[in-house]
Amino acid sequence: MAGGPSGTAEGISTASLAWTIIMASFAAFGGILFGFVLFFFALSDTLTDLHQVSILSAGTFFGALLSFPLGDLVGRKWGLISSCIIFCLGVGLQLDTRWVTFVIGRMIAGLGVGAVSCLVPMYQSECAPKNFRGLIVGLYQLAIGFGALFSAIVLNATKNQLSHSAWRTPIAVQFVWAFVLAGGMALLPESPRYLLYKDRVPAARMALSRLLSRPADSPEVDAEVAEITLALEAERALGSNSYLDCFRNTPNRNGLRTWTGIMLQVCQQFTGINFIFYYGTTFFKSAGISNPFIITIIIDTVGICMAIVGLRLIDLVGRRHLLLIGAAGMMFCEYIIAIVGVTVGSHNTNSVGAHINLPAQRVLIAFACLYISFFTTSWGPVVWVLTGELFPLAIRAKGMSLSVASNWLWNFGIGYATPYLVDPSTPGPTGIKAANLGVKVFFIWCVYLFSSYVPLSSSHLKITVDYVGDRLALDASSLHSSSFQKPKGLSLEQIDLLYRESTILGSNKYRQQMLAKNETFTQRDLSHIVADNKIGVVEDEEKSPV
Repeated sequence: MAGGPSGTAEGISTASLAWTIIMASFAAFGGILFGFVLFFFALSDTLTDLHQVSILSAGTFFGALLSFPLGDLVGRKWGLISSCIIFCLGVGLQLDTRWVTFVIGRMIAGLGVGAVSCLVPMYQSECAPKNFRGLIVGLYQLAIGFGALFSAIVLNATKNQLSHSAWRTPIAVQFVWAFVLAGGMALLPESPRYLLYKDRVPAARMALSRLLSRPADSPEVDAEVAEITLALEAERALGSNSYLDCFRNTPNRNGLRTWTGIMLQVCQQFTGINFIFYYGTTFFKSAGISNPFIITIIIDTVGICMAIVGLRLIDLVGRRHLLLIGAAGMMFCEYIIAIVGVTVGSHNTNSVGAHINLPAQRVLIAFACLYISFFTTSWGPVVWVLTGELFPLAIRAKGMSLSVASNWLWNFGIGYATPYLVDPSTPGPTGIKAANLGVKVFFIWCVYLFSSYVPLSSSHLKITVDYVGDRLALDASSLHSSSFQKPKGLSLEQIDLLYRESTILGSNKYRQQMLAKNETFTQRDLSHIVADNKIGVVEDEEKSPV
């Protein structure tokens, strides 16, 4: 069963399965750190605070790239612990009253958050039972929601303090999340896939033994080690493990998988979600709502409740269908918010003598909550789940770091640009006048969501991209039905087989065949891959772990 490996629940007791799920799920606690830090400056609307938000996002971009050497050199587990140490160093510097020290601390904290944001779904994907992988990695989005809610509560509790504790207390609370995550990870096993990637077979057996609650020499552990080892040998035989190979059209379809991961993360940002996270309070205030902070609390709570619903839907409905439903739902909600805000709402409704349109306010709040509901049940968790499933083991750390870094890059750009687009009091660069779009900014998010929805629902729109002499078939936006396979119910090794052995349009049928026959990666598959690619590899049966 477990270890992310191919595990099913066959032959494993309910108690053992529950313990495996708990261990694989604990890493999701990193999402609380993620959400708390991201939401920290959500109640602010000055240019200084804008820079503070953007500085963190800049640090997280480089932190996500840092997750590759951390994840591959010291491991997923110790990479997460190291990231927490880096984060705590940054938090400590932010407690200083000097502006320069604060900025440096925020950048360093961003490095830690960026690395955590990549290593958490990587560890979860590699340690989760295949039938529960969607639920377990989806917990990451739920934890992000809790982090945002906790941040809002702490900020509200300290906002009226007149001393330095008003801003130091919320910063100091961040130590708690890092200590809990690092302390818990120290007690958990390392990813067995990482250990086998490093040829540490005895350690991998011990890790699987803990995850499966079975002896290290049990048949269940033998089967897991055999499948992962054979799949890894196939990847090594293909020789596709450099950064350039992440973008090449190899037999593993690395290029397609990398671009899919990158574009999924980019399009998640262009849903407009971080407009609500970063500037939701300011937006509701400009819409004439007297207590926007309470509305923010309500929206966060709705997001958490719906994220719980989404945990079930990921495997019940399927990844792609959830993305389609979420894109359509969010697009509709944002369109209504924009229309109401432009036609009957006013961001001056709190000025003297102005009429406050209560029905319009209620519509804005209701559709903002509905928008968050669609996001937290679809694009929020599904993108993280797919990112953890997409890549073969040999390039998983590289591919995921590139994908998550693209998320943070656009997070930085959107976080920096949004106040200039929305707030008339925010001066543009070099004195350029702000766009003052106000609620009209939701029309922009609608356009981006539509641009994601169309290729997602189409199987015909394609473009061809040349990269370093290789031909890579890539769909527009890398997101339509033929840009990623249907990984539900498959182990990560079976997903590799799916990419190698099936056509993309026929992948669902091939997946059903694999599930019906319970096919796993075998020595025959390795021989077939080696023969097809004319690689002179001498197979040594004595090296087989079983």
